[in-house]
Amino acid sequence: MNLALYGTCFESPFLVQLQRRCDRDRGVRKARSISRSRATHVVASATRMASEEGVVQLQKGIAELYDESSGIWEDIWGDHMHHGFYDPNNLSVSLSDHRSAQIRMIEEALRLAAVSDDRLLKNTWVVESSDDMCHKENPMKRPKRIVDVGCGIGGSSRYLARKYGAECLGITLSPVQAQRAQALAAAQGLSDKVSFQVADALKQPFPDGQFDLVWSMESGEHMPDKTRFVSELARVAAPGATIIIVTWCHRDLSSEEESLKAEEKKLLDKICDAYYLPAWCSTADYVKLLQSLSLQDIKAADWSQYVAPFWPAVIRTALTWKGLTSLLRSGWKTIKGALAMPLMIEGYKKDLIKFAIITCRKPA
Repeated sequence: MNLALYGTCFESPFLVQLQRRCDRDRGVRKARSISRSRATHVVASATRMASEEGVVQLQKGIAELYDESSGIWEDIWGDHMHHGFYDPNNLSVSLSDHRSAQIRMIEEALRLAAVSDDRLLKNTWVVESSDDMCHKENPMKRPKRIVDVGCGIGGSSRYLARKYGAECLGITLSPVQAQRAQALAAAQGLSDKVSFQVADALKQPFPDGQFDLVWSMESGEHMPDKTRFVSELARVAAPGATIIIVTWCHRDLSSEEESLKAEEKKLLDKICDAYYLPAWCSTADYVKLLQSLSLQDIKAADWSQYVAPFWPAVIRTALTWKGLTSLLRSGWKTIKGALAMPLMIEGYKKDLIKFAIITCRKPA
């Protein structure tokens, strides 16, 4: 990792020692993983976390990461734990602009998926999908039941509940997030509309066909089994429901390629280690999964240009006195995540990482 990307503040002996510990711990975990795999004769699957034990450990790490870091994020950035959607022609933005951009991300996702409440939206742009067609809102009925898969501290859930007057259920692996999300709902007078629980997105605790909007905002990258993840989204969707997946992907492969380049895999592996991510997939992979389930009106778009200011802004807030002191109090997982932030910028600049949105509809 190139610490110079952080600026001179990250050249201090203390943070250099933190980085060395990161690298040392990564080597130990890799050795243990190889040893355990050989000992148990686990056959590798299509995902990085192939064994059931590996999935459990991955989910434990995800929960602990967000248990540690969610309070810091809320204190600095507010209750929306996801990228913002920015005007690519105006990349000079303040913290308040970033928070507005996070709301705009929600609205633009709804617009692309043609989920409308028949109200004109301000400060939005019409963006193009992979079929180069502009999207217009359909005057469909408002969703009445929504599931927020990977809900964080419930920012999207509460926003959608207020916007549509809908009931919204959020699930997360983090007990801290679920508790905080419920407290915020109570404080905002939404206890009768939204609820949150600790649950596995690969084994959602809901009957079939329960929701007419299935929402996943930046949780898909944590899923060790993308096929099962998408299947669960489709299972809990009611006939005619809209499914919206906003997630980190790697670039689509060309027809001549069988896999990413070695150096690309190495970069993604470092990011995976810091943020408890399993194997990445491409936007095209998601589209194929949705097609295999006979889902309809599939749309996909690369919104990387619209999220460009996000990671530099997160790094700047981490380098403030408040950010640095909060990091040092938070825990080792959060510190590792902070040290890996320049890798995300590197991935975007190399066109390796793509900020993708994929939407579809379940047949009525």
